[in-house]
Amino acid sequence: MAKNETNAERSKVERIDAEIKRLTRLLTGVDPKTKKIVDSLIKNAAFMTIQLNELQDTINANGAVSEYQNGENQWGTKKSPEVEIYNTMIKNHASIMKQLTDLRPKAPPKSGDDGFEGFVNNR
Repeated sequence: MAKNETNAERSKVERIDAEIKRLTRLLTGVDPKTKKIVDSLIKNAAFMTIQLNELQDTINANGAVSEYQNGENQWGTKKSPEVEIYNTMIKNHASIMKQLTDLRPKAPPKSGDDGFEGFVNNR
């Protein structure tokens, strides 16, 4: 831990590390060569997960809309900066999670009769 790192930052780093471990466990069974390649995807997904949680907390506390003032007499409301960041990040997070999910080993197909052939043959 760096000398100037606050408890909140340390907590964030710890939460990111915990998420990295969780995602890594989910990818057990992935080819080791592939796992090395996707290490940065795992780290980015973990960071985004924690950051998205924090953005959600901020949006819940402050709302999705913020007021602004342009000049002396022009006021209005707009989408908060946190909402804009959240919307962009959630799309990127979903994309990374899909990539990681696609890397997981596929479950072997079930053997045995599922009833489909019997249904088709009886028609």
